[in-house]
Amino acid sequence: MGRKVHPIGFRLKINKTWEGRWYAEGQEYVNNLHQDFKLRDLVRQEAPKAGVSRIDVERFPGKVKVVVHTAKPGILIGRKGESVKKIRQNLEGVVGKKIDLEIKEIKSPDLDAYLVARNIAEQLERRISYQRAMKRAMQQAMRQGGLGIRLEVSGRLSGAEMARSVNMREGQVPRQTLRADIDFSKAEALTTYGRIGVKVWIYKGEVLPKKAASGEGIS
Repeated sequence: MGRKVHPIGFRLKINKTWEGRWYAEGQEYVNNLHQDFKLRDLVRQEAPKAGVSRIDVERFPGKVKVVVHTAKPGILIGRKGESVKKIRQNLEGVVGKKIDLEIKEIKSPDLDAYLVARNIAEQLERRISYQRAMKRAMQQAMRQGGLGIRLEVSGRLSGAEMARSVNMREGQVPRQTLRADIDFSKAEALTTYGRIGVKVWIYKGEVLPKKAASGEGIS
């Protein structure tokens, strides 16, 4: 068995940041962590078609800031902001504090690993060929300006008797390079033959340290 490192966790504090930005100890940490899971599930349940990807949670004394990254902010906001008001009220009911809800638009949904993984999983659930779904996702990502994409699906593909894994790659995906900006996500497709796992790596280029990029500190 290979020991695989999570691409996001591998790059934390280098070119990635935490989705939950707060500090707590003991039982308070446990409560806050489970609260974060509930907040994220609630937002995705309220707007399943809004293309919600990343949900950041920051905690301050007396309030909680929730930043929702979505491909379709219009659906999430709703007519005259009705949907946002409803979501904010539900979130405040879970937390018991004031919620500062911020919505950020994802400019290139085809370069967001979570949205790509979910899109492939939904296609598999609709019985579309896994090869067709993967090739289409790779073409769209490269067309949007991605430098590389790697896809992996595993399970009883096309209803086969034995489960297997299939990889596809286009461009370069340097998984061991720390300065590489790699977006990673996984999803599951619930098919009649069982679950099919989907993993997505998208390479967006190198993120260099500011000092080296600006020429400071180089003798």
